[in-house]
Amino acid sequence: MSGFMKNLWLFLIPVFSLLSFTEAKHPYHVGAVEINYNSKSKTFEVTGRFFMDDLENGLGKKYGGSFHFNDEKYKARLNEALQKYCQEYFKLKSDNKFLKVNFIGYEEDHESVTVFLESEPAGTPKKVEAAVSFLYNLFDDQINIIHIIVNGDRKSEKLAYPSRYLYKQF
Repeated sequence: MSGFMKNLWLFLIPVFSLLSFTEAKHPYHVGAVEINYNSKSKTFEVTGRFFMDDLENGLGKKYGGSFHFNDEKYKARLNEALQKYCQEYFKLKSDNKFLKVNFIGYEEDHESVTVFLESEPAGTPKKVEAAVSFLYNLFDDQINIIHIIVNGDRKSEKLAYPSRYLYKQF
């Protein structure tokens, strides 16, 4: 082995050792959004589930500064930012009428965050349209898997950046 190769290996071994102990980033950017029509309340109940670090970074890029889930001192700032973020990156129409969608809150675990939204009341829809672009402000390879459920009829679609619009007939 040449002197150069020996020195290269002596340099790379500690680098690989250090990298193996750092937290690895996930290799893909995907979220899931479920839009479920509740016939009792006549509202759409929406849940969105995203990787925690992606959502923290997306909020940071959009609003500046740091956002940290699992840290109580950021809770008020997260609620305010998530409310604005969801309002901008999620739109919902039922039978050609835009619905007001309210941010309800969020839950976090070690790696993901689930965001909860609820629409104003609407009649049982024949057509549901949604514009979903969560984390498009951060990743140009973001994929959002969308499930729309009306009276037990589930229809799903994958939206990959830059596609953000879908509609389903029921």
